[in-house]
Amino acid sequence: MASFLNNVKYVLRGGPPETGLPERIRDDIRAREASSERLIGWVQLGIVLFFSTLYAIAPRAEGSAGFNFVPLALAAYFLFTVLRLVLSYRFELPQWYLLISIFVDMSLLVGLIFSFHIQYDQHPTFYLKTPTLMYVFIFIGLRALRFDPRFVLTTGLVAVAGWLGLVFYAVIADMDRMRVTRNYVEYLTGNTILVGAELDKTMVILAVTVILSVALYRGRSMLFEATRDHAAAMDLSRFFSPEVAASITGADTELQAGEGVQRDAAILYADIRSFTSTSATLAPETVLAVLAEYQNMAVEVIVEEGGRVDKFLGDGILATFGAVHPSETYAADALRAAARLVESAANEQARFKAAGWPEELRIGTAVSAGPVTVGVIGSKRRLEFTVIGDAVNRAAKLEDANKIQKSKALTDRTTFELACAQGYAVPLLESRPAEAVAGMKTPVDLVVLAR
Repeated sequence: MASFLNNVKYVLRGGPPETGLPERIRDDIRAREASSERLIGWVQLGIVLFFSTLYAIAPRAEGSAGFNFVPLALAAYFLFTVLRLVLSYRFELPQWYLLISIFVDMSLLVGLIFSFHIQYDQHPTFYLKTPTLMYVFIFIGLRALRFDPRFVLTTGLVAVAGWLGLVFYAVIADMDRMRVTRNYVEYLTGNTILVGAELDKTMVILAVTVILSVALYRGRSMLFEATRDHAAAMDLSRFFSPEVAASITGADTELQAGEGVQRDAAILYADIRSFTSTSATLAPETVLAVLAEYQNMAVEVIVEEGGRVDKFLGDGILATFGAVHPSETYAADALRAAARLVESAANEQARFKAAGWPEELRIGTAVSAGPVTVGVIGSKRRLEFTVIGDAVNRAAKLEDANKIQKSKALTDRTTFELACAQGYAVPLLESRPAEAVAGMKTPVDLVVLAR
């Protein structure tokens, strides 16, 4: 019983509670609702123009003896719809205005139906048989575009109240010419009221209203979840490359540790020289500001050369070329990125100094190519999307070798020749064959990319 009452409360206030939703997600939902209101306005405008056109070209019904209210009703509704549409683009329509809009919709419809007994000089029971009542479902359906059950429920209840008011007036008006009947033929052909028929119409309106309200409550729950998931996916794309984020959010099954593929790729490793000792003398906010400037610069270069940042390792950056997304020029792209990183760092010294770095910011980079495994590692509770393989380890060791070699960018001979075969056209700067590299068992033929 308590669960049922909570569901009723949720429907009456527009769906599940927004508690627990971040403010930015609430803003996104409000923006979607504002867009829905504009859509409703355009649909209403289209409907009134459509029916106005039909009224203008359709043959006139015969038997009219009184004043014809239809043109005035259509004109009034057109002006109100235009006003509502204009206001929806100026600001977010408040709920009280939306409720007024609902009452205006129903008042015009009920008033138009009521006018038929005046226009055709017939007993009020005459308008109970008009098909114009069916338009009420258009107004109810329009409110469903907002995905808020309150407005559908309000529209349906106002429609029921308006219809019952018409029935009540027909019952009490001019009793000597009207009577309640149980004969369906008499109901259709005379000034009589069939209570069952009017109850049927009322129950149909109520049933459609309740069904749509419940459906919209469920839909609104999914809207909240979808908006939250969309925001999470957008946040995810900032932590991962677009391809990685897409592979995670678009996976057909839940990702598990151990899943991955093997690809030929190039790994770039970059690191700031003397970062630990220098940052120890600076305020934490200064250290983070410098890191932000450096990382923004580095990521821009890496992405422009076709790479993807795998992870930030403090002041270090691990980037991949051809790992997440297959490439025919992964080695050439990585070498161009390494050389550009050194050049960009040298050109952006004023930027780092403005952020608070007290001396020249120097970096070292290295590239190594080879087969790597791209996939998911970790435990059931904590997963990480990364690359593993000998090329990753070699890139880190080659970057560390920059300190011994007095260089700023290094690669091995095999990677350099592969890059040249892939279109890398920069002349060889310096070759250092059979150099000992810490952590590697055999000497390595080094190629200096930048000194």
